[in-house]
Amino acid sequence: MMKRIRKQGMRTHSKASERYVDVVYQFDNGLELETSIPLEYRRTGTDIQDDEVDAYITKIYEEMTPSKWARWRTEQAEFWLSKPGAATTKSFFDTLADHFTWSCTACTLPSNPNWARRIQDLKEFGYTIATNTNRHCSHCDKKTTQLVLLPIKRGGLTGYETWTPALRSRIVKVLAGFDAFEAKVTRPEGLLPDHKFPEIRWDAETKRDSLHELTDDDMKHDFQLLSNQRNQQKREVCRSCFQTGVRGVIYGIPFYYEGEANWPADIPKVGKAAERGCVGCGWYDIETWRSKLSNRLKK
Repeated sequence: MMKRIRKQGMRTHSKASERYVDVVYQFDNGLELETSIPLEYRRTGTDIQDDEVDAYITKIYEEMTPSKWARWRTEQAEFWLSKPGAATTKSFFDTLADHFTWSCTACTLPSNPNWARRIQDLKEFGYTIATNTNRHCSHCDKKTTQLVLLPIKRGGLTGYETWTPALRSRIVKVLAGFDAFEAKVTRPEGLLPDHKFPEIRWDAETKRDSLHELTDDDMKHDFQLLSNQRNQQKREVCRSCFQTGVRGVIYGIPFYYEGEANWPADIPKVGKAAERGCVGCGWYDIETWRSKLSNRLKK
Protein backbone atom coordinates (compact mmCIF):
# COMPACT_ATOMS: atom_id res chain seq x y z
CA MET A 1 0.00 0.00 0.00
CA MET A 2 2.75 2.48 0.91
CA LYS A 3 4.10 2.11 -2.67
CA ARG A 4 1.02 4.06 -3.74
CA ILE A 5 1.62 6.78 -1.16
CA ARG A 6 4.51 9.22 -1.54
CA LYS A 7 5.23 11.43 1.45
CA GLN A 8 6.42 14.87 0.37
CA GLY A 9 7.26 16.34 3.75
CA MET A 10 5.88 17.67 7.03
CA ARG A 11 4.80 21.22 7.80
CA THR A 12 2.80 23.26 10.27
CA HIS A 13 0.18 25.99 10.09
CA SER A 14 0.99 27.68 13.39
CA LYS A 15 -1.86 30.21 13.37
CA ALA A 16 -4.41 27.40 13.33
CA SER A 17 -2.33 24.99 15.45
CA GLU A 18 -2.40 22.48 12.60
CA ARG A 19 0.30 20.05 11.47
CA TYR A 20 0.30 18.20 8.14
CA VAL A 21 2.07 15.62 6.04
CA ASP A 22 1.96 16.43 2.32
CA VAL A 23 1.36 13.31 0.23
CA VAL A 24 0.70 12.11 -3.29
CA TYR A 25 -1.87 9.31 -3.46
CA GLN A 26 -1.92 7.03 -6.52
CA PHE A 27 -5.22 5.21 -6.96
CA ASP A 28 -6.24 2.13 -8.96
CA ASN A 29 -7.87 4.21 -11.71
CA GLY A 30 -4.52 5.89 -12.41
CA LEU A 31 -5.42 9.15 -10.70
CA GLU A 32 -2.65 10.84 -8.71
CA LEU A 33 -3.97 13.17 -6.03
CA GLU A 34 -1.62 15.68 -4.39
CA THR A 35 -3.08 16.55 -1.03
CA SER A 36 -2.26 17.23 2.60
CA ILE A 37 -3.25 15.07 5.56
CA PRO A 38 -3.76 16.77 8.94
CA LEU A 39 -1.82 15.08 11.72
CA GLU A 40 -2.78 17.68 14.31
CA TYR A 41 -6.19 19.17 13.64
CA ARG A 42 -8.16 20.41 16.61
CA ARG A 43 -11.49 20.50 14.81
CA THR A 44 -11.58 16.73 14.59
CA GLY A 45 -9.51 15.91 17.64
CA THR A 46 -6.73 14.52 15.44
CA ASP A 47 -3.30 14.23 17.07
CA ILE A 48 -1.19 11.64 15.24
CA GLN A 49 2.20 10.77 16.72
CA ASP A 50 5.28 10.20 14.54
CA ASP A 51 5.16 6.41 14.83
CA GLU A 52 1.49 6.42 13.78
CA VAL A 53 1.82 8.48 10.59
CA ASP A 54 2.20 5.65 8.05
CA ALA A 55 -0.80 3.75 9.41
CA TYR A 56 -2.89 6.91 9.54
CA ILE A 57 -2.21 8.14 6.02
CA THR A 58 -2.96 4.62 4.77
CA LYS A 59 -6.30 4.75 6.57
CA ILE A 60 -7.06 8.12 4.95
CA TYR A 61 -6.00 6.72 1.56
CA GLU A 62 -8.59 3.98 1.87
CA GLU A 63 -11.23 6.50 2.96
CA MET A 64 -10.47 8.81 0.01
CA THR A 65 -10.43 6.26 -2.80
CA PRO A 66 -12.31 7.69 -5.85
CA SER A 67 -14.77 4.78 -5.88
CA LYS A 68 -16.26 6.29 -2.69
CA TRP A 69 -16.60 9.85 -3.95
CA ALA A 70 -20.09 9.49 -5.44
CA ARG A 71 -21.52 8.16 -2.19
CA TRP A 72 -19.68 10.85 -0.21
CA ARG A 73 -21.16 13.61 -2.40
CA THR A 74 -24.65 12.13 -1.99
CA GLU A 75 -24.26 12.15 1.79
CA GLN A 76 -23.10 15.77 1.69
CA ALA A 77 -26.02 16.79 -0.51
CA GLU A 78 -28.36 15.41 2.14
CA PHE A 79 -26.48 17.33 4.82
CA TRP A 80 -26.75 20.66 2.96
CA LEU A 81 -30.52 20.23 2.64
CA SER A 82 -30.58 20.87 6.41
CA LYS A 83 -28.69 24.17 5.91
CA PRO A 84 -30.99 26.25 3.68
CA GLY A 85 -29.62 29.51 5.09
CA ALA A 86 -25.99 28.70 4.34
CA ALA A 87 -25.94 29.31 0.58
CA THR A 88 -22.81 31.48 0.69
CA THR A 89 -20.85 28.92 2.68
CA LYS A 90 -22.14 26.13 0.43
CA SER A 91 -20.73 27.91 -2.63
CA PHE A 92 -17.27 27.53 -1.08
CA PHE A 93 -17.97 23.88 -0.32
CA ASP A 94 -19.11 23.26 -3.90
CA THR A 95 -15.86 24.69 -5.27
CA LEU A 96 -13.66 22.67 -2.93
CA ALA A 97 -15.70 19.47 -3.44
CA ASP A 98 -15.59 19.69 -7.21
CA HIS A 99 -12.13 18.18 -7.60
CA PHE A 100 -10.41 17.63 -4.18
CA THR A 101 -7.29 19.42 -5.42
CA TRP A 102 -5.73 22.65 -4.19
CA SER A 103 -7.83 25.81 -4.60
CA CYS A 104 -6.25 29.25 -4.56
CA THR A 105 -7.99 31.73 -2.25
CA ALA A 106 -7.05 34.56 -4.59
CA CYS A 107 -8.38 33.26 -7.90
CA THR A 108 -10.30 29.98 -7.49
CA LEU A 109 -12.68 30.38 -4.56
CA PRO A 110 -15.89 32.43 -4.87
CA SER A 111 -15.24 36.15 -4.63
CA ASN A 112 -15.86 37.10 -1.00
CA PRO A 113 -14.02 39.57 1.26
CA ASN A 114 -14.44 37.23 4.23
CA TRP A 115 -13.52 33.88 2.70
CA ALA A 116 -11.74 32.85 5.93
CA ARG A 117 -15.06 33.03 7.81
CA ARG A 118 -16.68 30.75 5.24
CA ILE A 119 -13.86 28.22 5.58
CA GLN A 120 -14.22 28.44 9.35
CA ASP A 121 -17.91 27.64 8.94
CA LEU A 122 -17.09 24.58 6.85
CA LYS A 123 -14.68 23.37 9.50
CA GLU A 124 -17.34 23.91 12.16
CA PHE A 125 -19.67 21.75 10.05
CA GLY A 126 -17.08 18.99 10.44
CA TYR A 127 -15.27 19.14 7.10
CA THR A 128 -11.52 18.50 7.02
CA ILE A 129 -9.77 21.24 5.05
CA ALA A 130 -5.99 21.54 4.82
CA THR A 131 -4.28 24.91 4.37
CA ASN A 132 -1.01 25.82 2.70
CA THR A 133 -0.14 29.51 3.12
CA ASN A 134 2.79 29.44 0.67
CA ARG A 135 1.91 27.35 -2.36
CA HIS A 136 2.55 28.35 -5.95
CA CYS A 137 -0.55 29.06 -8.01
CA SER A 138 -0.13 28.44 -11.73
CA HIS A 139 -2.92 30.94 -12.51
CA CYS A 140 -1.65 33.76 -10.28
CA ASP A 141 1.99 32.79 -10.93
CA LYS A 142 2.83 33.58 -7.33
CA LYS A 143 2.76 32.09 -3.86
CA THR A 144 -0.74 32.21 -2.36
CA THR A 145 -2.80 30.65 0.40
CA GLN A 146 -4.46 27.51 -0.94
CA LEU A 147 -6.97 25.03 0.49
CA VAL A 148 -7.82 21.41 -0.18
CA LEU A 149 -10.88 19.51 1.04
CA LEU A 150 -10.54 15.86 2.02
CA PRO A 151 -13.50 13.63 1.01
CA ILE A 152 -13.75 11.87 4.35
CA LYS A 153 -16.65 11.79 6.75
CA ARG A 154 -17.59 14.99 8.53
CA GLY A 155 -15.94 15.14 11.92
CA GLY A 156 -12.88 13.33 10.52
CA LEU A 157 -11.95 9.83 11.56
CA THR A 158 -12.17 10.81 15.24
CA GLY A 159 -14.36 13.91 15.45
CA TYR A 160 -15.41 16.67 17.81
CA GLU A 161 -18.84 16.96 19.30
CA THR A 162 -21.54 18.48 17.14
CA TRP A 163 -25.20 19.11 17.82
CA THR A 164 -28.42 19.33 15.89
CA PRO A 165 -30.36 22.61 15.72
CA ALA A 166 -32.88 21.11 18.15
CA LEU A 167 -30.18 20.23 20.68
CA ARG A 168 -28.61 23.66 20.32
CA SER A 169 -31.99 25.24 21.10
CA ARG A 170 -32.34 23.02 24.14
CA ILE A 171 -28.90 24.01 25.47
CA VAL A 172 -29.71 27.70 24.99
CA LYS A 173 -33.02 27.20 26.81
CA VAL A 174 -31.45 25.28 29.72
CA LEU A 175 -28.86 28.05 30.10
CA ALA A 176 -31.69 30.60 30.07
CA GLY A 177 -30.34 32.58 27.13
CA PHE A 178 -27.67 34.08 29.40
CA ASP A 179 -24.70 35.55 27.56
CA ALA A 180 -21.81 34.72 29.88
CA PHE A 181 -19.53 37.45 28.53
CA GLU A 182 -22.12 40.23 28.61
CA ALA A 183 -23.64 38.94 31.88
CA LYS A 184 -27.19 39.36 30.65
CA VAL A 185 -29.99 37.53 28.88
CA THR A 186 -29.93 38.22 25.13
CA ARG A 187 -31.80 37.00 22.07
CA PRO A 188 -31.25 33.26 21.59
CA GLU A 189 -30.55 33.61 17.85
CA GLY A 190 -27.29 35.37 18.64
CA LEU A 191 -25.96 32.79 21.11
CA LEU A 192 -23.76 29.73 20.62
CA PRO A 193 -23.18 26.89 23.10
CA ASP A 194 -19.50 27.13 23.93
CA HIS A 195 -17.59 24.17 25.35
CA LYS A 196 -15.98 25.51 28.51
CA PHE A 197 -13.15 23.02 28.06
CA PRO A 198 -11.56 24.20 24.77
CA GLU A 199 -11.48 21.73 21.91
CA ILE A 200 -7.84 22.50 21.12
CA ARG A 201 -6.95 20.46 24.23
CA TRP A 202 -9.17 17.48 23.36
CA ASP A 203 -7.88 14.10 22.29
CA ALA A 204 -9.69 11.18 20.66
CA GLU A 205 -11.02 10.02 24.06
CA THR A 206 -12.53 13.38 25.04
CA LYS A 207 -15.36 13.50 22.53
CA ARG A 208 -18.63 11.82 23.47
CA ASP A 209 -20.22 9.59 20.85
CA SER A 210 -23.55 11.34 21.30
CA LEU A 211 -24.86 14.46 23.00
CA HIS A 212 -28.49 13.41 22.97
CA GLU A 213 -28.28 11.87 26.44
CA LEU A 214 -27.02 15.08 28.07
CA THR A 215 -28.91 16.04 31.22
CA ASP A 216 -29.64 19.63 32.17
CA ASP A 217 -26.87 19.42 34.76
CA ASP A 218 -24.44 18.17 32.10
CA MET A 219 -25.27 21.17 29.94
CA LYS A 220 -24.78 23.62 32.79
CA HIS A 221 -21.46 22.01 33.69
CA ASP A 222 -20.03 21.70 30.17
CA PHE A 223 -21.34 24.76 28.31
CA GLN A 224 -21.70 28.51 28.51
CA LEU A 225 -23.40 30.77 25.98
CA LEU A 226 -21.43 33.29 23.94
CA SER A 227 -21.94 35.36 20.82
CA ASN A 228 -20.11 34.20 17.72
CA GLN A 229 -17.64 37.08 18.10
CA ARG A 230 -16.78 36.15 21.69
CA ASN A 231 -16.66 32.47 20.81
CA GLN A 232 -14.01 33.23 18.20
CA GLN A 233 -12.15 35.46 20.65
CA LYS A 234 -12.10 32.67 23.20
CA ARG A 235 -10.77 30.23 20.60
CA GLU A 236 -7.84 32.55 19.91
CA VAL A 237 -7.13 33.00 23.62
CA CYS A 238 -7.19 29.23 24.18
CA ARG A 239 -5.02 28.64 21.13
CA SER A 240 -2.44 31.10 22.48
CA CYS A 241 -2.55 29.39 25.89
CA PHE A 242 -2.05 26.00 24.24
CA GLN A 243 0.95 27.22 22.25
CA THR A 244 2.66 29.41 24.87
CA GLY A 245 1.64 27.89 28.21
CA VAL A 246 0.42 31.29 29.43
CA ARG A 247 -3.23 31.26 30.46
CA GLY A 248 -5.72 33.76 29.11
CA VAL A 249 -6.86 37.07 30.55
CA ILE A 250 -10.44 38.30 30.27
CA TYR A 251 -11.60 41.94 30.47
CA GLY A 252 -7.91 42.85 30.91
CA ILE A 253 -7.97 41.58 34.52
CA PRO A 254 -5.14 39.10 35.33
CA PHE A 255 -7.10 37.25 38.03
CA TYR A 256 -7.28 33.46 38.39
CA TYR A 257 -9.47 31.99 41.10
CA GLU A 258 -7.40 28.81 40.89
CA GLY A 259 -3.80 28.53 39.74
CA GLU A 260 -1.58 31.21 38.28
CA ALA A 261 -0.84 32.74 34.89
CA ASN A 262 1.31 29.82 33.71
CA TRP A 263 -0.15 26.46 32.75
CA PRO A 264 0.45 24.01 35.65
CA ALA A 265 3.53 21.88 35.06
CA ASP A 266 1.90 18.78 36.56
CA ILE A 267 -1.16 18.84 34.27
CA PRO A 268 -1.04 17.42 30.70
CA LYS A 269 -1.61 19.71 27.72
CA VAL A 270 -4.28 17.54 26.10
CA GLY A 271 -6.90 15.00 27.12
CA LYS A 272 -9.68 15.11 29.67
CA ALA A 273 -7.17 15.53 32.51
CA ALA A 274 -6.07 18.81 30.91
CA GLU A 275 -9.37 20.40 31.92
CA ARG A 276 -8.02 20.83 35.47
CA GLY A 277 -5.51 23.30 34.06
CA CYS A 278 -8.30 25.46 32.65
CA VAL A 279 -10.12 25.85 35.97
CA GLY A 280 -9.56 29.31 37.38
CA CYS A 281 -9.15 31.02 34.00
CA GLY A 282 -11.80 33.63 33.26
CA TRP A 283 -12.50 32.28 29.79
CA TYR A 284 -13.08 28.72 31.02
CA ASP A 285 -16.14 29.58 33.10
CA ILE A 286 -16.85 33.30 32.83
CA GLU A 287 -19.73 33.44 35.29
CA THR A 288 -17.89 31.50 38.01
CA TRP A 289 -14.83 33.72 37.45
CA ARG A 290 -16.99 36.83 37.79
CA SER A 291 -18.55 35.52 41.02
CA LYS A 292 -15.17 34.60 42.52
CA LEU A 293 -13.74 38.02 41.68
CA SER A 294 -16.74 39.80 43.16
CA ASN A 295 -16.37 37.83 46.39
CA ARG A 296 -12.67 38.69 46.52
CA LEU A 297 -13.46 42.40 46.12
CA LYS A 298 -16.07 42.28 48.87
CA LYS A 299 -13.46 40.99 51.27
